[in-house]
Amino acid sequence: MAVPVLNPLLVQDAVRRALDEDLGRAGDITSLATIPPGRTAKAVIAAREAGVVAGLPLSREAFRQIDPAIAFETLVEDGTRIEPGAVVARIAGEARGVLSAERVALNYLGRLSGIATLTAAFVAEVAHTGAAIVDTRKTTPTLRAFEKYAVRCGGGMNHRFGLDDAILIKDNHIAVAGGIAPALQAAKRAAGHMVKIEIEVDTLDQLSEVLAEGADVVLLDNMDPATLAEAVAMVGGRMRTEASGGINLKTARAVAESGVDMLSVGALTHSARVFDFGLDIAIG
Repeated sequence: MAVPVLNPLLVQDAVRRALDEDLGRAGDITSLATIPPGRTAKAVIAAREAGVVAGLPLSREAFRQIDPAIAFETLVEDGTRIEPGAVVARIAGEARGVLSAERVALNYLGRLSGIATLTAAFVAEVAHTGAAIVDTRKTTPTLRAFEKYAVRCGGGMNHRFGLDDAILIKDNHIAVAGGIAPALQAAKRAAGHMVKIEIEVDTLDQLSEVLAEGADVVLLDNMDPATLAEAVAMVGGRMRTEASGGINLKTARAVAESGVDMLSVGALTHSARVFDFGLDIAIG
């Protein structure tokens, strides 16, 4: 898997805002009060559990913004599977700066590694099928680009990033538009030539309407595996198929074995547990 890339401008801005939030009006008054100026320290960031790393560029940026003289050496790349005790980075520099950047650096690393680790677990469950694991827009406000990056680090794929990069017609759109056919017809008139159109269905009867009208992708919502298999057979490769609706690690395998192309899983970003990293420091 190629190492995913983060826009450095997004990283710089997000980390600056996180540090502003943490340092407040007076800075790290604990470190300023207890550590003499010029005191140096070395530290490592180590894993307390097994999983997949994501977020090292944000951690590095936290130390850089606090003090550009702090050295931050990464020992693995994002997307790497690690075991408990693995050291992912070494840090050296003025102790006040190291401690002031610690929490922001670990917050990003823990949050994103948790998402990458959960994504990797889903990917493993469906690896014997042709199905991809994709995320949703159920992300933490202002962190979407980073959380979707973490999904890629875990071997998953990204769904749309926002309301502006694809047309996804859901049940409420269909209700207001007056039905599946009117909604699809209006979408086709409005869509640019590079914009994909996806529509959500809850039943096989609705799927028949979609097949008659045509779309790029059909979202099969809250269908059991047997019904999903029927839906895939009905589609017959004429459009991409996406299964969605409460998919978890216990159900993902059966859903994927139905033959769908994608499983969209909101839990990747809204329910991932924070990965346990620690910063272990020694006076230098």
